[in-house]
Amino acid sequence: MPSFKSRTISVTINRDWQEVYAFACDPANMTQWAAGLGNDFAPEGDYWVARQEGNAIRIHFCPINPFGVIDHDVHVGDAVVHVASRVMPNGDGAEVTFLLLQERSMTDAEFERDAGMVQKDLDTLKAILER
Repeated sequence: MPSFKSRTISVTINRDWQEVYAFACDPANMTQWAAGLGNDFAPEGDYWVARQEGNAIRIHFCPINPFGVIDHDVHVGDAVVHVASRVMPNGDGAEVTFLLLQERSMTDAEFERDAGMVQKDLDTLKAILER
């Protein structure tokens, strides 16, 4: 299987990294900064489920951990996309990263659109946490 084109998208947040992680890793907070989830996002068993246009998007998050890892698997129908995201110390603040992969079915234009959406989400997270 060939590797996918990738891009690491990041934002620096002027707040303690552990505080950033505590907020960012809580699925209950994600609709405040991750626009793609919409407003209908709730826990169902081991998953959090977003409902969009009649479709259920199931997301399974890794356990809370001391390393700042917010990895999650996004299940849409039979497809599963692994998302790697981290919160790391950066001086007195934090660096939040999101690894975007260009899946086989994704065009270059879709990849660029998704990269822009992820950057906007991270910028929103920054704005919330730096208030």
